[in-house]
Amino acid sequence: METTVNSESPSNLTAPDRNLALELVRVTEAAAIAGGRWVGAGDKNRADGAAVDAMRSFMDTVRMNGTVVIGEGEKDEAPMLFNGEKVGDGSGPDVDVAVDPIDGTRLTAMGYDNALAVFAVAERGSMYDPSAVFYMDKMVVGPEAADFVDLRLPVKQNINLVAKALGKPVEQVTVCVLERPRHEKLVEEIRAAGARVKFIMDGDVAGAIAAARGTGVDMLLGAGGTPEGIVAACAIKATGGMIQGRLAPKDDEEKQKAIDAGHDLDRVLTTDDLVTTDNCYFAATGITHGDLLRGVRYDKDYVHTHSIVMRATSGTVRFVDAEHRVEKWDRWLKG
Repeated sequence: METTVNSESPSNLTAPDRNLALELVRVTEAAAIAGGRWVGAGDKNRADGAAVDAMRSFMDTVRMNGTVVIGEGEKDEAPMLFNGEKVGDGSGPDVDVAVDPIDGTRLTAMGYDNALAVFAVAERGSMYDPSAVFYMDKMVVGPEAADFVDLRLPVKQNINLVAKALGKPVEQVTVCVLERPRHEKLVEEIRAAGARVKFIMDGDVAGAIAAARGTGVDMLLGAGGTPEGIVAACAIKATGGMIQGRLAPKDDEEKQKAIDAGHDLDRVLTTDDLVTTDNCYFAATGITHGDLLRGVRYDKDYVHTHSIVMRATSGTVRFVDAEHRVEKWDRWLKG
């Protein structure tokens, strides 16, 4: 187990340290175990509610003075960890917290792939405030192409740049896209460029990390959740990949609110804009099986989880396989 040498300097006492990493993965494990109980049950709010309750309970044991700045639930009236909520035991560093107890509630409810429980932490004041603009146009690539692409360029040009950076033919480039009517033109452009499309139904945090890590996906394109983009940025900082985003208000009212809040809607936000510090962490546990992680498995005596935890400062990525005795999790396995 890693240890941290403490310093008396205020900056070190108020910033998250490396020991936080495994505490965070315990939180996502709890959310996944509780939410996974409802995989395939057809009730996304019940699944999300169970994951929220478990995540909140376990977060309160983490040594941090956290404030939720990126919560989830308001846009679809689901159970939620709300923005401004204080989390942690209050004894540790002051941190911004971004949470999604289930990234992919519909995936969970329907038993589809790629649902995750996710949790990100960074130094206080370092996470981007989108001022309730819930969607953004995104592009994610891995470290090889990070210095070459630009969201302002045509789709075909970015795909060609990715192909060149990866040293592969364009027809072997795979682009991850959320399956939505709004992406019909984007999909046409990708295919016209000669690249392949991999659709995901939901869960663009998993899609973004898959693109950044090169797990059979070379880039992610399209409009998705702004909160999910900020959460993904914490993970992408550890991989050396890149996310770029541009706020995409869904209507004139939201557009005006964004302008009133001082946002430049033409600005392309980079990874460092979305999370301004490298002292950040990301943890996720699979709820259903996917490209990144295996889902929760239940048997007579144990619950099995598969998680990833990342620390941007060191660029460390760990995968955690865990077995949890059923009798210790009785509260979260009934419902």
